[in-house]
Amino acid sequence: MTGTTEPFGARLRRAMDERGPLCVGIDPHASLLAEWGLNDDVAGLERFSRTVVEAVAGRVAVLKPQSAFFERFGSRGVAVLETSVREAREAGALVVMDAKRGDIGSTMAAYAESFLHPGAPLFSDALTVSPYLGYGSLKPAVELARKNGAGLFVLALTSNPEGGEVQHALRADGRSVGAAMLAHLAAENAGEEPLGSFGAVVGATLGDLSSYDLAVNGPLLAPGIGAQGATPADLPRVFGAAVRNVVPNVSRGVLRHGPDVTALRAAADRFAEEIRAAVAAA
Repeated sequence: MTGTTEPFGARLRRAMDERGPLCVGIDPHASLLAEWGLNDDVAGLERFSRTVVEAVAGRVAVLKPQSAFFERFGSRGVAVLETSVREAREAGALVVMDAKRGDIGSTMAAYAESFLHPGAPLFSDALTVSPYLGYGSLKPAVELARKNGAGLFVLALTSNPEGGEVQHALRADGRSVGAAMLAHLAAENAGEEPLGSFGAVVGATLGDLSSYDLAVNGPLLAPGIGAQGATPADLPRVFGAAVRNVVPNVSRGVLRHGPDVTALRAAADRFAEEIRAAVAAA
């Protein structure tokens, strides 16, 4: 695989404008494999992943494989993930690797090399990262992403209830930790056009976020549409003026329609159209 000199943000903006902003998760957890009539093994994992890629990689802007569901099968599972990433990118989808890596120094640099170096088998267009060892700990990933035209999605305001004890905690300057992460991203993206490459993860289930400055000039990856209770119609209320830069993630809402490829495509198309209409009406 090779990298690209065109920044991730520019490629994402184009993909969102052409295909709509929908991101479909590839989350082959045991219960979904069972619903598809597949065994909870490497063969089932491979069938599931190939089917999702075949069904939607040629029509959605972003695919987001959850690394953990592949890693649990060891090296053979990671090999399936490598194939899925390659085939999804070859079909025209951007791949956001949902691995939520976060560490310091040389270890963070090694994680970055695993996903953001063009020569790596798992090279992806963007990577989810955790900044809660301090935003500065992400510097190796930021630098490598910028060098190779890749992007990052930084956990900022996540939808899980437990996240609040860290993300809503107040710093000495009176800002919440989550707000500080958004400010760091705005600085990373300053002056970038048409969209910066360093985005935030912001849950679509969080309700009114008007107290936060979401104008980071970068994408906002928004989990929570579908099974978690948020709907496309909620997006303008939650994200306000930043809604055009939102990348809504739907996983189970699409995946539960498998293993039929036609049904998966129809579900993805429905969500994409509903999201496009909600954003256009905002």
